[in-house]
Amino acid sequence: MLVLLLLVLVLGLLGVVHWYVWRRLVRDVTVPGSPARGAGTAAAVVLPLLSLGALTAGRAGAPFWLQSALAWPGFLWLAVLLYVVLALLVGEAVRPLLLRRLERRAAAGTPVAAPPRDRTAVEEPHPATVPAAPAAPAPPAGHAAAAPADGADAVAPVADPAPAPAPGERGGELGRRLFVARVVGGAAAGAALATVGYGTYGVLRGPRVKRVTVPLAKLGRRVHGYRIAVVSDIHLGPILGRAHTQRIVDTINATQPDLVAVVGDMVDGSVEDLGPAAEPLARLRARDGAFFVTGNHEYFSGAEQWVDHVRELGLRPLPNERVELSGFDLAGVNDVAGAAHGDGPDFAAALGDRDRTRAAVLLAHQPVVIHDAVRHGVDLQLSGHTHGGQLWPGNFLADLANPTVAGLERYGDTQLYVSRGAGAWGPPVRVGAPSDITVVELAAKSA
Repeated sequence: MLVLLLLVLVLGLLGVVHWYVWRRLVRDVTVPGSPARGAGTAAAVVLPLLSLGALTAGRAGAPFWLQSALAWPGFLWLAVLLYVVLALLVGEAVRPLLLRRLERRAAAGTPVAAPPRDRTAVEEPHPATVPAAPAAPAPPAGHAAAAPADGADAVAPVADPAPAPAPGERGGELGRRLFVARVVGGAAAGAALATVGYGTYGVLRGPRVKRVTVPLAKLGRRVHGYRIAVVSDIHLGPILGRAHTQRIVDTINATQPDLVAVVGDMVDGSVEDLGPAAEPLARLRARDGAFFVTGNHEYFSGAEQWVDHVRELGLRPLPNERVELSGFDLAGVNDVAGAAHGDGPDFAAALGDRDRTRAAVLLAHQPVVIHDAVRHGVDLQLSGHTHGGQLWPGNFLADLANPTVAGLERYGDTQLYVSRGAGAWGPPVRVGAPSDITVVELAAKSA
């Protein structure tokens, strides 16, 4: 019942938001009955339906080709919608200022009224506007010409032309409002499209390399400078496919790491649909190999099948397991989403019986398990999940749900590093949170 109520609220909110966008970008800037208004109204109906289709097609088991067809327009529209609404809200503050400025300019340009004319004065009609009257016939001989009636003008009066509408009259006001609506709406749409376009380019270009040095008190001098390439949130799916994976693999291999850590949310779909897209991961190169832990999206996509598949690709899964490397222990725990499938994190299994005089590095998809890591004496936890917020101002929401959104922070004797991730979920767009692959260099404090 709660889920149904939440769904109704979300759909209602989407309906209100789309009505607001239609009003500002279609109704306020077009003429009733025009083709532009018809096209805009149709788009206001079709685009949200495409977005709902993109969000639900995978869960509904739709064919992968249909998921891909819906994903591009549906997810991109969600990103455009976010920024066009933010821009329009800014425009609400600008709109009255523009209107007042136009009203002042119109008032300043009003001609000064001419003084009232003497209606008894004789006026000469302008030859271009008033036709000359036909000549009156001459009076018969012996008759005097008839005199004009008392009080009558010698020349028939000319009607005054209709006065031009004053700036405050209805016609001028409507014109100004239409002009302002088009300026504000056009600026909002342009800003949103430019923002989303640049954010999409950033994702499709591929992640950039970050380098972070992390001192560990228990790390031996002989492994000082050990490099771990951390990649999270690749999100292979209907939009990001094999080419995206290959860019990531090439970027990682170019750093020549000692170890690769794939920290969850690698996929958004089944092995059957995305197995070929993941194949380039088999070409990862590192002295001590590549390791993998599940993220929450693996549990939406068949976690058990993906764990088996990454093993076939040459990566080593660490499902609540630990491996002793030269100089430190490397452990991994399943994602907290696995608890709903009887496959959640087990810190006792991964870390319970280890030698605590050795440094320990933990791979865990979500930063929220940092407090468990502290209790089990972990020196460094490597995580992802947050995407750094992905779409500003989403970083503020991510900050409410996670102890660290991005970067390195200390919790007691444990340090936590959170990557922004190498891909994107939903819209293939990042704004204010560029994708990254991080080379974490371990440093011995005694070195």
